[in-house]
Amino acid sequence: MNIHEYQAKDILKSYGVRIQEGIVVDTPALAVEAARELTARTGTGWHVIKAQIHAGGRGKGGGVKLAKNLDDVRQKSEEILGMQLITHQTGPEGKKVNKVLIAEDVYYPGPSEVKEYYVSILLDRGKACNVIMASTEGGMDIEEVAEHSPEKIIKEWIDPRVGLQQFQARKVAFALGLSGDAFKEMVKFINALYKAYVETDSSMFEINPVLKTSDNKILAVDAKVNLDDNALYRHADFIPLRDVTEEDPLEVEASANDLNYVKLDGNVGCMVNGAGLAMATMDIIKLSGGEPANFLDVGGGANAKTVEAGFRIILKDPNVKAILINIFGGIVRCDRVATGVVEAYKAIGDIPVPIIVRLQGTNAAEGAKIIDESGLKVYSAVLLKDAATKVEEVLAAM
Repeated sequence: MNIHEYQAKDILKSYGVRIQEGIVVDTPALAVEAARELTARTGTGWHVIKAQIHAGGRGKGGGVKLAKNLDDVRQKSEEILGMQLITHQTGPEGKKVNKVLIAEDVYYPGPSEVKEYYVSILLDRGKACNVIMASTEGGMDIEEVAEHSPEKIIKEWIDPRVGLQQFQARKVAFALGLSGDAFKEMVKFINALYKAYVETDSSMFEINPVLKTSDNKILAVDAKVNLDDNALYRHADFIPLRDVTEEDPLEVEASANDLNYVKLDGNVGCMVNGAGLAMATMDIIKLSGGEPANFLDVGGGANAKTVEAGFRIILKDPNVKAILINIFGGIVRCDRVATGVVEAYKAIGDIPVPIIVRLQGTNAAEGAKIIDESGLKVYSAVLLKDAATKVEEVLAAM
């Protein structure tokens, strides 16, 4: 589950991670009030107005602006709030900005040079342990650094049996070229960050940039946090952090119906039970000359209700020209799935695209008979080859 920058920073701060202080608002008038409060609290004279959307690259898209006085705060908040912010992560449609973070200016002059770093923590599945990634090239897209200067990316793997060791935090700080107070601050920062990552059951922390201020403090200027959905039962206080306005409406609807759905760009909708079967089904669609329009897993208990919900979600995509249902009847019998498909079809009414239903497993023959005798625009298949052939025929007839 992705969360906003301001929410991520609140979590980090609760674990002792130093952050760029800020106040989130949704109107220009409240932005000015927030700026006044920040000035009183931190002494900052300038403020940074930061769009709050679930995407990176906000600065390049015009979603981060520096305000040098209160009039600036109001004007730049007005410019950002309500805009359709387009970045390399939003796609061409962009995302509407409903909130902005009014943040303190931390790039103030002082006795030493201001420097930006990159620090992230995530799971390395290949090595089955967490890894800390860091770089002196903060503020840049890490993908660009990896492509053009891979030697500037530092990696430190953490043994899950013992956790982060002090020498490892010091090793990362040394590798970043820090010394003195800045070195000590970075060691504290990494320790606190790793503790927050583990105890919140997150799947990724990305702090870019991590800033060394002119007086050698280390703090998070930005924060991208991805919480593990599967661990939310241990963190009830994180559930309200979900912002469904930032998610695809069809994925939100699918989640409400206990379906796993991801929208793709193709023309053949697919509905399956099981992630592995879903991947195989998408391969079938491509081999038959089509492109998968979605990934939709109805789980092990496919019935009329879940099939109907799946139909409604798939049919909201105007690019869908056919639907392939691929069910393995292990937990659930194929005749029950077939009955569910027929009931769902009748409940929705006239479905404008052909449906191919491939059933295999318990009572597959009985299920195929129910489909064939339904009188509906639904075609049955038992073998994968049969399903692929029918998809190919449907696409050729379009």
